[in-house]
Amino acid sequence: MQWKRQRRSKTAIEQTCPAGVLPSEEAVLLLYGPEPVHEGEALAKAIIETVERLNR
Repeated sequence: MQWKRQRRSKTAIEQTCPAGVLPSEEAVLLLYGPEPVHEGEALAKAIIETVERLNR
């Protein structure tokens, strides 16, 4: 169930955040790990990066 919710979040982030702030699935595996919490960390960092870009 958690993966399903994260997929929806990832889709929303991909549609609204600038290109390049969200790493590919392969990069998430290499940089963070294979667990849902790792994907969540990558999503959170993408949101933070987007907000920082908007505030510049």
